Amino acid sequence: MIEEKLKHIGDNTSIQTKTPVSGGDINQAYYIQTGKQAYFIKVNRQAESGFFQVEANGLERIRSTQTIAVPEVYYFDQSSGDQEMTLIMEWIQGEKTATTEQQLGEQLASMHAAGGSGQYGLDQSTYVGKLHQPNGWYTDWADYFRECRLQPQFDIAVQLNRMNQNRRMKLEKLMDNLDKYLPKQPQVSLLHGDLWGGNWIAGQAGKPYLIDPSILYGDHLFELSFTEVFGGFSNTFYSQYQNVFPLEDYYEEIKPIYQLFYLLVHLNMFGEVYGGSVDRILKRYTS
Repeated sequence: MIEEKLKHIGDNTSIQTKTPVSGGDINQAYYIQTGKQAYFIKVNRQAESGFFQVEANGLERIRSTQTIAVPEVYYFDQSSGDQEMTLIMEWIQGEKTATTEQQLGEQLASMHAAGGSGQYGLDQSTYVGKLHQPNGWYTDWADYFRECRLQPQFDIAVQLNRMNQNRRMKLEKLMDNLDKYLPKQPQVSLLHGDLWGGNWIAGQAGKPYLIDPSILYGDHLFELSFTEVFGGFSNTFYSQYQNVFPLEDYYEEIKPIYQLFYLLVHLNMFGEVYGGSVDRILKRYTS
């Protein structure tokens, strides 16, 4: 099957090496070396049509800012039918150097500072992890965050019986009062949308690359907040980021609300192990 997909991009040579690559829980991934070159290939047998097209579109939007590197996409299946979906990309290999995280901070900040569409959201649905992520265009950031970020995760949690009465009451209260905390019209930035420590890698000479985006246009503080949830980013990264794009004074006040979205995603994907973290944030804003 992979051989047939490679023929679509003009590589008719034989596969010399096929090695599974770890790191994700959604797709099967492989390092493929043909007689022509090396590839990173993802395979998903349960994905919806357009699943990999969304990822490819996100990478291309990031590339278009000319601020930070992403892998080249060579091919993706647009329709699943009854067969597995495949995404073929450039193989990136390298080691971090002393300047890698400095570059990452500066280049991510440059991407955020470059501006965006003039509105918040996106013109297509995406995925956050394996969960469907609805989108739309909004002129009010708080409205977008309520309707396209918190509300869908709330609904999923209800369906999965992960929204007990107390948690439900507090989250509904926070959503009703979100305008008190979030800016209505922060600067519009293109965001990676799922930037944890495993979604960037180092290439040759330590050059940083972003991978696995779930893009949107929004408040850059939303992105920065998630980088702090699971760690993986150094003090150098943050200091260099702020040299290019200083953080607003109210960042610490709203950071937990932005982190709440990602913790709700993890609650819905992995269960009650994330429930305590969700509840602590809700208590802070609704007690």
